[in-house]
Amino acid sequence: MKICFIMYPWERVNPAQDSTLRIIHESVKKGHEVSITHPSNLTIRDSVTLSFCKKIVANGKPSANMISFYKNVTFDSQIEALGEFDVIFMRDNPPMDGLLLNFLDSIKDDVFIINAIDGLREANNKIYTAAYYDPNRELIPVTHVSKNVDYLLRMIKESENDKMIMKPLDGYGGSGVIVIEKSAMHNIRSLLDFYINREKGQSNYVILQEYVEGAEDGDVRILMLNGEPIGALRRRPVAGDVRSNISAGGSVEKYKLTKQDKILCKKIGEKLVRDGIYYAGLDLIGGKLIEVNVMSPGTITDINRLNNTKLQEKIIKYLEHVVEQRNELKKDFRPEDLIGHAEA
Repeated sequence: MKICFIMYPWERVNPAQDSTLRIIHESVKKGHEVSITHPSNLTIRDSVTLSFCKKIVANGKPSANMISFYKNVTFDSQIEALGEFDVIFMRDNPPMDGLLLNFLDSIKDDVFIINAIDGLREANNKIYTAAYYDPNRELIPVTHVSKNVDYLLRMIKESENDKMIMKPLDGYGGSGVIVIEKSAMHNIRSLLDFYINREKGQSNYVILQEYVEGAEDGDVRILMLNGEPIGALRRRPVAGDVRSNISAGGSVEKYKLTKQDKILCKKIGEKLVRDGIYYAGLDLIGGKLIEVNVMSPGTITDINRLNNTKLQEKIIKYLEHVVEQRNELKKDFRPEDLIGHAEA
């Protein structure tokens, strides 16, 4: 299998924690041909989509130690046609550059892209979760997305809760997530102005979300592969912080999915696969879906450690199965036909 990871710069990888590195290591370990690149390296020549890639040079069996593997890996720099890969694994951090998807449109029928281009267009920001059809409010907290300050103020005043969560639409890693309270209404207009007009000459969308009881105790991250949960953990925030993201200093602990979690995963998982989102991270609080992370969801390392497992093995087995089926069925193959085979 020939696989290319479109990811954040290699120099920014934290080998002790990085999830992408685990998937890359497993790919090399299984003898697959692995290249990495960055969105800024994509180009088109004579109607062919290319990228300046770093191809990992196989030097025998890779070290089982991730830090050693990272430090000693060697690359061969070359221009490669992206249409010649079997798999393109999207692992760049948000916010996503929309032009990246335009480059990949020309090869989306020839290469298995995880996640699919049309799926990423729809799901690469928090509107994807906010717009999920949930009339009985069983899965998604009450959510408002707007850049109209007066409207958002009215929604806060009309809310039955004394607290709400506010965050920027394009944030990630817990950046910009705060709790607002009606007791501090005299400060909220200023906060909204700051969030919406933080960039000169450009206004930004803000998300207001019902405060779910238990949020102060953290959230649950569930990794989904082809519509099924393959691992989970609970993240707890540091004292005095509403954010439970590991990048924001949160801690992690082992977590077992509840019956309610499994029902939610089944409903959301079916939609994810329909939309071409084959690998994603779900963030839950109090049994409700807060966010769907589709760009580069992490936590593989911590889930592995807490459960003595190797999720990267399941991911690569799934990709191998997809490529095998694509090679057999060619144009008649649909990835959604493989739902239920995450551990095949």
